[in-house]
Amino acid sequence: MLHPYSFAQLTTCLTPGIIHAGEKEMSDNDRPLILLTNDDGIRSPGLWAAAEALSTLGYVTVAAPREQSSGAGRSMPVSSDGKLHEEEVEIRGKLWKVYAVGGSPAQAVLHGILELMPRRPDLVVAGINYGENLTVSITISGTVGAALQGAAYGAPSLAVSLEVPQEYFETYSTEIDFSVAAHFTAFFAEMLLNSEPFKEVDVLKVDVPCDATPQTPWRLTRLSRHPYYIPVIPRRKQLDESAPVDYQIVLDEAKLEADSDVYAMRVARQVSVTPLSLDLTSRVDLRELERHLRDKVG
Repeated sequence: MLHPYSFAQLTTCLTPGIIHAGEKEMSDNDRPLILLTNDDGIRSPGLWAAAEALSTLGYVTVAAPREQSSGAGRSMPVSSDGKLHEEEVEIRGKLWKVYAVGGSPAQAVLHGILELMPRRPDLVVAGINYGENLTVSITISGTVGAALQGAAYGAPSLAVSLEVPQEYFETYSTEIDFSVAAHFTAFFAEMLLNSEPFKEVDVLKVDVPCDATPQTPWRLTRLSRHPYYIPVIPRRKQLDESAPVDYQIVLDEAKLEADSDVYAMRVARQVSVTPLSLDLTSRVDLRELERHLRDKVG
């Protein structure tokens, strides 16, 4: 279900760094520092919906890829030029100074932390992404990769994605309503800013159904191991013809784990919140695994 693009459900937001009448005065040093990025690029409406929502919580620095960078994962391409281009973007009549980065989402995070912010951010947010990031395929996601890069620098990190029809992936369509996803972005951002780190939780991955409202329940989930984005064999007559690998979404409800991210978002129509860890070590008994492996070599 698509909704007209609107910020109507967002609360009135504050211009970053400006003290408004009646607001408790605090310096920039007192306000939480939030680094915001994405993988859809600096022109994405999802990025600006997140920026406006987060500006109620702290001082937001926006550093996002200059180009569309979906599928970049946590990559650090050597071909990136690393140029930082300062721009002004108008959001609901307010001008924001932002930075378009010549690099991947993870590289945008690095430039933001190392060059643009006065200290380590209190929170790194990636999103709001056009399209859900689900299952063990999330290592492909530039949204998740950017959040993991923030976590690698010791900052609590959040990766937020909105379910949209596949034809809207990698677009800047204004037919998509990001207001509810922006609500949950601010909701979980405030939660992370106000809580102590939880052991072995480096990133919260949030996936919002397209028909969600601010009252939609959320629940903690695991990554599903069942395929969701299925690669499609390229159609071409000659191998040297241009034909990138495409994909299709396949959902087999009967095989889904009830506690998985896919089940929560696609079946239960709830907001899926998946805790992620930088530690990719398999959670097995290493001594038992060693015995298993050594038995195979005699």
